[in-house]
Amino acid sequence: MRKSLNVLLALALGLTSLAAAQTPPTPPGQAGVDELKKTAVKVFLDCDFCDTEYIKTEITFVNYVRDRLEAQVHILITTQATGGGGVEYTLTFIGQGAYKDAKDLQKYYSSQTDTDDDVRRGLVKALKLGLMSFVARTPIAGRIAVDYAPPEKPAAGPDRWNYWLFSVSGDGRISGEQSYLDRMADFSVSANRVTPASKVRLGLTADRSYQRFEVDEETITATTDSWSATGLYVLSLGEHWSAGAYAGAESSLYSNIDLGLSIAPAVEYNFFPYSQSTRRQLRALYTLSLESVKYLEETIYGKTEETLLKEELSLTLDLREKFGTVSLSAEGSNYFHDFSKYRIDLFSILNLRLYKGFSVYCFGGYSWVHDQLSLIAREPTYEEMLLRLHELPMTDNYFVAVGFQFQFGSIFTNVINPRFGTSGSGGMSIRIK
Repeated sequence: MRKSLNVLLALALGLTSLAAAQTPPTPPGQAGVDELKKTAVKVFLDCDFCDTEYIKTEITFVNYVRDRLEAQVHILITTQATGGGGVEYTLTFIGQGAYKDAKDLQKYYSSQTDTDDDVRRGLVKALKLGLMSFVARTPIAGRIAVDYAPPEKPAAGPDRWNYWLFSVSGDGRISGEQSYLDRMADFSVSANRVTPASKVRLGLTADRSYQRFEVDEETITATTDSWSATGLYVLSLGEHWSAGAYAGAESSLYSNIDLGLSIAPAVEYNFFPYSQSTRRQLRALYTLSLESVKYLEETIYGKTEETLLKEELSLTLDLREKFGTVSLSAEGSNYFHDFSKYRIDLFSILNLRLYKGFSVYCFGGYSWVHDQLSLIAREPTYEEMLLRLHELPMTDNYFVAVGFQFQFGSIFTNVINPRFGTSGSGGMSIRIK
């Protein structure tokens, strides 16, 4: 291990010496620009999904640092979906050190049809606006020009869709090798209407999959189908309360459900105002559901159909602060006909910046499962177990991951060099929206 570290250190020193030897001389007049740039505001951009290289290219009147504790302005960017299928970006500018008395908040809204380039241009515009109150305190303010572009066309007229948004999608997949083949296709349609006063979400999904295995000269095949329809209506009752109802229908071979119908009134309380939802939420949600289920096969409890009354309570905490991200949720449910039939789910995500350049993360979940009412009575065949065609008995399940990151060296991250691809990427990537 020590030998490997010595080799790595020697390699780093060699590359640094080579880079220093190849650094070109400073052009005439550049020294003055460099001295002015030293007076620029130090900015920490807290955004995991932003095109940071584009932002650094377009906004050159600040110094970007890689650690929040070195920054004079911490820019925290959070998001939430809009009713029209777009995204609301909230940019919170938090002053630190000599700028601790300054703060700003900007919002940018993207539409469902915006490209990645449209979004990054919109974010850059919002960033520039928010940075002005900080840049105004530096000598660079004398080089900032303010311009106004008059609107090119009148504002849009009344919304002829009355806030309704419709979506239709479908996809297929095929993969395989010599002894295995997997085909899948799914289809979905949705209709949503979101206003400050209420929310309506309707959806229908259906999928079919086909699998084939070649095992010891034997061919095993399976075709599975499932579909589900969901509905949600929510009424806003101020900054902390909401009320509504869920409705659903489903059919699933895996869950042994021929037809399941449910309706569930619900009430929610947010300990923080909903207007702060991009930064912090602590929500308690209670649901009381009536379920009517017809099974494909007789269950382990001797049922082919039944009507059930179920309650569910969940508590969710979401925080996005300068120190990192915290998300915790706990959910419990039980059936009224038998309180021993219950389920408890815990889930957490922690990503904390503990010190300069040092951060830790942990995410995981655990479930106590005692409510598998739809399990088939017979023993699954070898083929059904191999292809996971039916849900199998369990009492719990879990997953966990932990890690850390430590960075040290130069605090500045202004330089852009796209050769051989950007960091973490081997070249061009294409995404169709």
